[in-house]
Amino acid sequence: MIEEGRALFLQIAESVEDSIVDGSLAEESQAPSTNELAAFYRINPATAAKGVAMLVDKAVLYKRRGIGMFVAPGARERLLAERRAAFADRFIDPLLAEARTLGLDADDLSTLIRDRALTPVAPTTEGDAR
Repeated sequence: MIEEGRALFLQIAESVEDSIVDGSLAEESQAPSTNELAAFYRINPATAAKGVAMLVDKAVLYKRRGIGMFVAPGARERLLAERRAAFADRFIDPLLAEARTLGLDADDLSTLIRDRALTPVAPTTEGDAR
């Protein structure tokens, strides 16, 4: 579950964010403690705390003194908005740049996307060229 080459605290933060986005960690519900995260991922509690602190800084989690960390109201929508923007930056902007190069307009792109979305894609194995 831990990915080599990426900062552990970022992976911890993303894991908690994923749980919020997929609904398994609801708003106002208690988030895992740094000790629970550290035990689960078998990492130093300070590393887990750094990931949790990052989520506090982003207003995704907040602390209830003496009780623990909780998912902030509106956290899911904030994370979804952040991920949508990242998706656009990573995928849509390059897609639009290539479409311009190919002379495709918005209607052409819409048709291509709709056709691909309606066509079942056979599962690929790693190493297959597409």
